[in-house]
Amino acid sequence: MPVITCIDDLKRLHKRRTPKMFYDYAESGSYTEQTFRENTSDFAKLRLRQRVAVDMSGRSTKSQMIGEDVAMPVALAPVGLTGMQHADGEILAAKAAEKMGVPFTLSTMSICSIEDVAEHTTKPFWFQVYTLRDDDFMRRLFERARAANCSAIVITVDLQILGQRHKDLKNGLSAPPKLTPASIANMMTKVKWGLGMLQTKRRFFGNIVGHAKGVSDPTNLAAWTAEAFDMSLDWARIAKFKEMWGGKIILKGILDADDARKALAVGADAIVVSNHGGRQLDGAISSISALPSIIDAVGDKIEVHMDSGIRSGQDVLKALALGAKGTYIGRAYVNGLGAMGEAGVTKSLEVIQKELLTTMGLVGERSIDGLGRHNLLIPKGFEGDWEK
Repeated sequence: MPVITCIDDLKRLHKRRTPKMFYDYAESGSYTEQTFRENTSDFAKLRLRQRVAVDMSGRSTKSQMIGEDVAMPVALAPVGLTGMQHADGEILAAKAAEKMGVPFTLSTMSICSIEDVAEHTTKPFWFQVYTLRDDDFMRRLFERARAANCSAIVITVDLQILGQRHKDLKNGLSAPPKLTPASIANMMTKVKWGLGMLQTKRRFFGNIVGHAKGVSDPTNLAAWTAEAFDMSLDWARIAKFKEMWGGKIILKGILDADDARKALAVGADAIVVSNHGGRQLDGAISSISALPSIIDAVGDKIEVHMDSGIRSGQDVLKALALGAKGTYIGRAYVNGLGAMGEAGVTKSLEVIQKELLTTMGLVGERSIDGLGRHNLLIPKGFEGDWEK
């Protein structure tokens, strides 16, 4: 067993053990991937203020996100196709998150269904939905989430139009994977992955196949997906989804202070500052550089979370110090899942928590609530000096 000390260690194993089309799906952005790269590189621009001779006994990463106790303010983000990174991937990730005491968010485009995850876990999880046009399907989706005891709905608001991801098109990404000479040759080198897939019945989009009208098998899915996303989405439509659900909602995909104010007005419980991991609008600013202006605009009125680019406990600390009340990891836990299954997800969370706890001590903080801008050295023009 290799010694795992950071997320990059898991990423290397993930690449070695998972078919290329699914590894590339996780590790890519849209078009030139500028935003994908800057999501991580912009974290390095923020420096940490070291403090010494401070009592660091009794440090804790415990906190809350939307009123729920968490072992650390790090949730597992909704990631589509997770069950193709490893057999039964969503179930394994949810179990690891539950044992660790952090929130798990199931994607609508998951391989394992809402019911699958609920059957294998004991605590409420969060469920992510897209802004689809079919009200009947959306209502039934919310009913299924209620029946599964989901405690919050995460509404993705930045995917009315799908950003082009070159690698996915070139790889012929699909679930289950299309059998071509190239994909067969690649999958033949991933023996353990293949054996796992042969032993599970979960190989399709479990929340859609058999649930959406006209989608009785995977061959119907592409046509349904092309028609399902609502290009006419507006804030009134988001308010309608909130009414349909009737519980806590988190709006994911906010990158502008004006949109943050509109999310506040529509009654969201929290927002996620996110550019979809650099997978949608290439050339948009990084999430971490967008965070300060959004905190300034609404941070004392609504809970602000952040995702895109987090690969370490130090990244988590920097986001929290800038004012976020919670963070999400996607690729970081998927790297663990593809590398080692449930144990890999656990390891990714342990790596991040240990680094967060260690860094808290070195910057002189004993609790998450104590973190703030005073822990950072923020370069002038960090958010960019843009013309108005």
